[in-house]
Amino acid sequence: EVQLVESGGGLVQPGGSLRLSCAASGFIFSAYTMNWVRQAPGKGLEWISTIRTGGSITYADSVKGRFTISRDNAQNTLYLQMNSLKPEDTAVYYCSKGGAAVTGPKGQGTQVTVSS
Repeated sequence: EVQLVESGGGLVQPGGSLRLSCAASGFIFSAYTMNWVRQAPGKGLEWISTIRTGGSITYADSVKGRFTISRDNAQNTLYLQMNSLKPEDTAVYYCSKGGAAVTGPKGQGTQVTVSS
């Protein structure tokens, strides 16, 4: 059974940083593309970033230059380092498995709130 458990969210002031983690189990983590997506209040799911098995990475324009995705295949863990956070980054953040970032299996999410 695929399990994805996100953690690391919280309340942070504008300009601050957070590091999200996603612990994966139930599948061969190193064999899959992994993604971060988010859902802001009242909005649909938004793709943020993807890291592929070969290491190639892509970002949405809204987070490029501020967020960094990475993975530790030995620990079956996906990360998202978020810097220079803005109020518009407030959302529930999910990791997802596979090539379909928005519709693929996701965890329960972790809340990120950016507010002064």
